[in-house]
Amino acid sequence: MKRILIFSLTYHPYIGGAEVAIKEITDRIDPAEYAFDMITLRFDRNLPAVEQVGNIMVHRVGFTADAPQISDRRMPLQCKLAKILFPFTSFFKAASLNRKNKYDMIWAMMANYAAFGALMFKYTHPRTPYLLELQDGNSLEQVKGRQPILRMMWPLYRRLYLKADVIKAISRFIEKLTREVGYEGNVVVIPNAVDTTKFSAQVAAEKLAELKRRFDKGPDDIFLFTASRLVLSRGVEDVIRALPHLPAHVKFLVAGDGQDRHKLEEIASKEGVQTRVIFAGHVGHADLPAYFKVSDIFVRPSIIEGFGNAFVEAFAAGIPVVATPVGGIPDFLFDPIQNPDHKPTGIFCKVQDPGSIAHAVQQYIGNPQLTQQIVANARSLAIEKYDWDIITPAVEREIFARYTEK
Repeated sequence: MKRILIFSLTYHPYIGGAEVAIKEITDRIDPAEYAFDMITLRFDRNLPAVEQVGNIMVHRVGFTADAPQISDRRMPLQCKLAKILFPFTSFFKAASLNRKNKYDMIWAMMANYAAFGALMFKYTHPRTPYLLELQDGNSLEQVKGRQPILRMMWPLYRRLYLKADVIKAISRFIEKLTREVGYEGNVVVIPNAVDTTKFSAQVAAEKLAELKRRFDKGPDDIFLFTASRLVLSRGVEDVIRALPHLPAHVKFLVAGDGQDRHKLEEIASKEGVQTRVIFAGHVGHADLPAYFKVSDIFVRPSIIEGFGNAFVEAFAAGIPVVATPVGGIPDFLFDPIQNPDHKPTGIFCKVQDPGSIAHAVQQYIGNPQLTQQIVANARSLAIEKYDWDIITPAVEREIFARYTEK
């Protein structure tokens, strides 16, 4: 049995696309072949310090609070300190675990505090292969702008990349970023995926009826839908500003919560569309298929996007997509005009352009035949290329098996 140690800043119950990817992959790996441990931040003192989550033994470290908010703006001081110290606490925990388990590989999720812990382990255990996985769609200049300290620490930050034995990038866009850092080693581009069976399955009529009642969806209403953390980089504000350009029966259902929700509510009020924007709050990943099915068009005009699992979830669920051509999205979304050599799988809009968003939505509303064609193409693409049952064997073959060989 091969043993792999994962360094991740957060994990269940704090989940995003990266955390979902870890769980989906490890749950599909034969536990007789690979054993996974993880070091992550605890944050909440009510969470166990050690817990089995799926096929991963999770070890939580760091200072805690009572049911804290963990967004950067709301995070309690002790949790912020735990985050800053995570390179050291994770390294010491890893060294302790390694004395018992003798890991065949370390796996750092993203070039952040977690990867610094992995880097320290790599320096002290140079023969252990180091996998760095990158999912962040920010350019290097955006990363430096968001974290000015990186400008001073740039030579050290580069080592997160340069010391990796292999880098896994979830899109060609991110692969390009690794080369800009100066990494010359092996970059394996393997996208994220979705459970297409889960998202394409029929949802009980009673569940759909209940959601329609809860959100007061009338028979003529058209629901635009997005599912994301409520931060301004996701473009939710631009969809809100697009509503005045669309008929009154077009409404916007927003699943998710985050630090910018209040700002978004203020924008909706200022635009005079507060009755047409429905903030559903946090929606568990298991409940998302029903939200897709009760909606009509998925719209996420991102400013940045490493890959975008939610787009592929919409593909599998059978609703058309409006997106921006940023980050990893052009790997799988093909516009009928901008990508004439591909079967269309969605419609592009411009970044931070409410009028362009409204125009894209109107194309779907006004052309049912095109909509039907796009939905069919997108669903086929998701099933054929972006299902976890297809992606996981590629990760095992191209990375785990190759780099854990003695």
